[in-house]
Amino acid sequence: MNVQQAVREVEPSDHTGRERLPLGPPRSAVRGAGSLSVRATTLFRTVILVIAPAVMLVGSGYHPWIGNPGDPEFFQRLAAAVAADATRWSVAHLLVAVGSGLLVIAFLALRSYLREAGEERWSGMGLPFIIMGSTLYALLPAMEFAPVGAFRTGADIAAVQAALMPWFVPILLTSALLFALGVLGFVIGIVRSEVLGAWLTWIVPAALIVMAGSRFFPVGAAQLYTGPAAGVVAFWSLAYAIWKQPQA
Repeated sequence: MNVQQAVREVEPSDHTGRERLPLGPPRSAVRGAGSLSVRATTLFRTVILVIAPAVMLVGSGYHPWIGNPGDPEFFQRLAAAVAADATRWSVAHLLVAVGSGLLVIAFLALRSYLREAGEERWSGMGLPFIIMGSTLYALLPAMEFAPVGAFRTGADIAAVQAALMPWFVPILLTSALLFALGVLGFVIGIVRSEVLGAWLTWIVPAALIVMAGSRFFPVGAAQLYTGPAAGVVAFWSLAYAIWKQPQA
């Protein structure tokens, strides 16, 4: 028996007598694989949209209250907070830095969702500003480990923090401006793509704008509480919408 005869015996023929060649997996298997991919993508998007703002809120909420930089006793209160619990100070800033990175991933997930809905322009333009703004923002909590080092070595904590301010404030404002521009792009993309319901189309953009605007106010209640809480409202609403409607 030659090779061709062996193939004819293995491969069945249709009613015309012609040999049927294997053309790939059944259509049901392809559809099943596609559904699995959609579910996995939806789960990832939902999870990151829930976790990222939550980490930011926990980190900011765990940050000791020290007032605003314009307060006369700001540096003294900061030094007292570091001396009272240096571990809390460190953990809070570490969470904020990690949360800033997670927010970038969350915006990437949102960008891919909007792209599937046909929104190619505004979210794409906003994404680079989100990345740069979040990168610079992550530098701020990194700088706040300097007071902990001063405490551990017996140096003047207030003096160290005061020396950081000429760098801290410009980086803060630059990161806030870049982040706000990026958020504006996503807000326009969300509204124009019409991927959300009537109420969420206004709630989500408004919450995103509040989150971005709060970054212009250093350390105070707006940055520590209002902004992160608005981020939770925005991203959890988006997570709910994506979970209910996986494919935009």
